[in-house]
Amino acid sequence: MEVQLQELIEQIKKDGVAAGEEEAKTIVDAAKVKAEKIVADAQAQADKILADAKAENERITKSSEDAIRQAGRNLLISFRESVTREIKTITAENVTAVYSSDALAGLIIRVVEGWAKEPDAEDIAVILNTDDLKMLEETLLAALKVKMLKGITLRANDNFDGGFRIAVNNGSVYYDYSAEAVVDMLSNYLSPKVTKLLKEA
Repeated sequence: MEVQLQELIEQIKKDGVAAGEEEAKTIVDAAKVKAEKIVADAQAQADKILADAKAENERITKSSEDAIRQAGRNLLISFRESVTREIKTITAENVTAVYSSDALAGLIIRVVEGWAKEPDAEDIAVILNTDDLKMLEETLLAALKVKMLKGITLRANDNFDGGFRIAVNNGSVYYDYSAEAVVDMLSNYLSPKVTKLLKEA
């Protein structure tokens, strides 16, 4: 009887230990799974933070590079516009100086002589603003008479400040040598030349 009791106690102990070990194994396995999930979640979170940081860094870098490129373009555009304005200002000063001097009469005479040689040019009229016409009328008429250029008339028109226009064939064709037109023409001619020089410098 005592032996059976001892065997029963041993069996109970054995079953209890086995059950305890099984339960412990289950707890350890569950803990291990949970720990692996925590590590995996942490790793995924860390990877996401790194990926987000990398993406943000790339965005900031690209944004900075774009801003630098745009600033460079703006600077070049501003410089080009500044050079164009300066060319126009210098050209306007020189054209104004020529057109407000005695050289204007000589220039008009040379242009009229050129037009008078054209076989189909008839009824040539030199158009000046009123002030220039008063100042140059006698000089121009005398010079044109000396050059035997007949049929040339002088007319006033105050739609432009300085310079002159040539009308041919009863005014059907106009050639604009006004200060504004000449400044525009010379500026448009000089701007690409200056740009080329700047590129070569």
